[in-house]
Amino acid sequence: MDPLLAGLLATLVGAVVGGGVSFLLNRQLHAQQLERLRTEHKTEFAAEDTARHFLGHRGYTDRSFEVLRKHLGGFEDDELRRILVRAGAVRTFREDGSEWWRLLSRMDEYIEHKARRAGPATRNQDAADPPR
Repeated sequence: MDPLLAGLLATLVGAVVGGGVSFLLNRQLHAQQLERLRTEHKTEFAAEDTARHFLGHRGYTDRSFEVLRKHLGGFEDDELRRILVRAGAVRTFREDGSEWWRLLSRMDEYIEHKARRAGPATRNQDAADPPR
């Protein structure tokens, strides 16, 4: 084998092996850093999961802020609101001024439930009045 070709082949193999080792080490380092961050912020992740659990209950699309605060104790009100937003919730206010939260992903379910409660008379009236 030509010494020039052997040198080129050895260089190429060395670069591929070195690149592969570097890739694997960086991937492992990234996984360790991610796990460390999860451990550091475990309370926040657990609170978001709990908020999603309560807001994802099959029987209720909305939860009052008081109920959520009761079950997610240990957080200031504004901190709890930030957790709810990170969990994917949106805030609404009822006519009495009370604060309610629902998952944005359940908005269609909420609208369907509201339409069912309104009854067929309202839906027929809406169909008779075209949008302007």
